[in-house]
Amino acid sequence: MTPTRSTTASRRHKIFAVLAGGTLVGVAVTATLAAWNDTEWVFGGNGSGGPGIGTSTFEVEQNTVVPFAAAGFVNEESNPGGEMIFGIDGLSLAPGDLLYAPVALRTSADSVAGDVLLQPAVAADGPASDDPAGLLFGALEVRVATDDAAFTCDASAFAGVTGGPTLIADGLLAATGGSATQSLLESSGSTQFYCFEVELPAAPTLPTGTALDDLQGRSVAPAWEFASESN
Repeated sequence: MTPTRSTTASRRHKIFAVLAGGTLVGVAVTATLAAWNDTEWVFGGNGSGGPGIGTSTFEVEQNTVVPFAAAGFVNEESNPGGEMIFGIDGLSLAPGDLLYAPVALRTSADSVAGDVLLQPAVAADGPASDDPAGLLFGALEVRVATDDAAFTCDASAFAGVTGGPTLIADGLLAATGGSATQSLLESSGSTQFYCFEVELPAAPTLPTGTALDDLQGRSVAPAWEFASESN
């Protein structure tokens, strides 16, 4: 029986050795494995090798040149803005007098389309007005007519002729803005013309205790904003 035990033990040692050897070989193969690597990139382009994602531009220009000249468009984005001239009699108003001044708007050459809306007048920054307590500013009235075709800026602009300019503002200077927006095409594709009429009424609205004669010798410089938004 003793030789049998010895043989069995020897066989067990051999099996263990084979298993151990197999394990060692397996570990060695795993440790030496390698793989091929590669990578690919893409970018957002414009079809010509340049950037392909960006923002648009929205820019409105104004023209106060009289008579109108297409080369007169400029940018005036802060108060007081471009200067409208209300004629040689602008500083000689008497009750019942009317004054007129034009302006035109369009988008710039590289701009998207948009809409504009006239805001009520405020005091212009810079020009030194002479109007204590704002009596003259509060007494003046304004009307504004507009069209996408050029027209004469005078009383005829407010005649209400079919197919003529559209009235978009009519009321007290300090409280009256545009009643509707106007659309401007992209890339200077259209021009919107405006005519401002300012009146000192024969019987203006005045604070209690103020006489019409109290308006004499005063001066104001109203400024209007055209608020615009792209579309």
